[in-house]
Amino acid sequence: MIEVFKTNVYNRHDAGILIERIQQSFLHYQANFDLQDGDCILRVKCTSDLIQPALIIALLKDYGFDAEVLPDEVPFTARRNAAANANIRSL
Repeated sequence: MIEVFKTNVYNRHDAGILIERIQQSFLHYQANFDLQDGDCILRVKCTSDLIQPALIIALLKDYGFDAEVLPDEVPFTARRNAAANANIRSL
C-alpha cells in the first residue's frame, strides 16, 4: 500500500530527518519526499500492512510540520473511458 501526503516540508534537511524518524518509528514503512512538487509530497509505502495516516500526520506535527492525505483521484478521461468500456462489454 502507498499513501501520499501533502506537506509543508520545503527543504531536504528537514525531509531527511523526517524520513529517518518515519522509518525508525514504523519499521515496515519506506518514505520519500518529492520537494519539487508544489504540494511537497511525502510518499509512504508499506508492503506488509496498512499505513496509518493519522500516525504519520502526528509524527510530522511533533516536528512542527503539517501533512494531509491526498485523495486518490482518477482523471476524468480515465473514468469516461472506463464507463465507455463497460457499456461496450454490456452490449
